[in-house]
Amino acid sequence: MDRVPHIEVRDLTMAYGENLIQRDLSFAVNRGDIFIIMGGSGCGKSTLMRHLVGLLYPAKGSILYNGRDFWQSAPEQHEALMRRIGVLYQRGALWSSMTLAENVALPLTEYSTLSPGEIREIVSFKLALVGLAGFEDYYPTELSGGMQKRAALARAMALDPDVLFFDEPSAGLDPISARLLDELIIELRNSLGATIVVVTHELASIFAIGNNSVFLDTDTKTMIATGDPNRLLKESQDPRVIRFLTRGQEQEKDSAGL
Repeated sequence: MDRVPHIEVRDLTMAYGENLIQRDLSFAVNRGDIFIIMGGSGCGKSTLMRHLVGLLYPAKGSILYNGRDFWQSAPEQHEALMRRIGVLYQRGALWSSMTLAENVALPLTEYSTLSPGEIREIVSFKLALVGLAGFEDYYPTELSGGMQKRAALARAMALDPDVLFFDEPSAGLDPISARLLDELIIELRNSLGATIVVVTHELASIFAIGNNSVFLDTDTKTMIATGDPNRLLKESQDPRVIRFLTRGQEQEKDSAGL
């Protein structure tokens, strides 16, 4: 796999006013990674994602895309960078009053000069990529939770982004739907060559799809590990990392009375 940095985070501090969220974050997301942002509840995973996609300004530090400082770029360059990013929000964020086709077409209508016919073709193609061919005229409320997530993913891919961000993609899904979504994420990375960043605390997803990661610690308010989650499980000497990555096994032992 190509290990060229696609996103570089350098000495990043995140805060809401005087409330420190995380400090001294430095890591790289390589091109083609499925990169996991992980850690306990309240550690700042989603806040970090919002910084990476341009929704929150850093209190300190920098974020670089392909070596270009995201927050220090000229306005037109900043906007161009943001258009190369696709985001799947935790609850999908589909417009309930719009059909799936209208939802997926929205970024194309707003940010491209394509004709209505060209947009319809792209919309059908994107929905087909996520297994929703023929569902163009359905409304979000007519779909299952897993199908809604897939539709939201089709919209996130509408502008052919270089980077896709997923915020807790498995939240609210049953185990089978969650596994199918994991498989789709891997398939999209392999077929489209996109870099994918996933915020999640789900161990099954972390180990199934992640090849790189950063671990945010709630107590120290900084990162305490980075790298392949499977390697961290085998090699990390930090009890906080091990406790997080083995909590499912601990729960099984407790249930068995061991």
